[in-house]
Amino acid sequence: MAVSKTHPASAIREAIEAGVALFGENRVQEFQQKSAELADAKIAVRLIGQLQSNKSAKAAEIFSGVDSLDSIRLAQRLDEAAKRLGRTLPVLLEIKLSREESKTGLEPESLELVRLLERLPEFANLRLGGLMTVPPWSEDPECARPYFVQLRHLRDQLAARWTGLDFSELSMGMSGDFAVAIEEGSTCIRVGTALFGKRPYPAKPEEP
Repeated sequence: MAVSKTHPASAIREAIEAGVALFGENRVQEFQQKSAELADAKIAVRLIGQLQSNKSAKAAEIFSGVDSLDSIRLAQRLDEAAKRLGRTLPVLLEIKLSREESKTGLEPESLELVRLLERLPEFANLRLGGLMTVPPWSEDPECARPYFVQLRHLRDQLAARWTGLDFSELSMGMSGDFAVAIEEGSTCIRVGTALFGKRPYPAKPEEP
């Protein structure tokens, strides 16, 4: 997956010409602006950032899937939106494995995760594909390995308990640690900086 957040539609076009067909975006509004310029592109674009439930309808409309499902409420909203659109929306459960406050997702031992898995069969317009996680950032890719191992073990445990659900996808690994992620069973690596370069951020205004 080419993570194209903060990069313009023109950069996505260049990636498409190079053979990339799967992209990841972080924000609904940002990709909504780009999507008009990419209407003719035969690509899949998945939401990998945190999704507020009040933006679920637009997300279900413009994205190929949502890889950051983290609550029953959001599942309900996405299912309702997908039903109105007459489509089935692929989703991944985002799992929070670190204690960083900036990280989001379902905690492995949480009741919310259990309840969501129990209720997922009710949401006829959602299709679970597996799990996603974002480990703490480190310059040493080996620091991410324990988190990738933990996600794989969690996937195996959940798949053994909820045999009717699909847990085949493990979305883990980014530009700095994708090799380790692949070694630990990743089926989808999310590569942004290594493909597009450093992300362009707006310049901070100068001090008066």
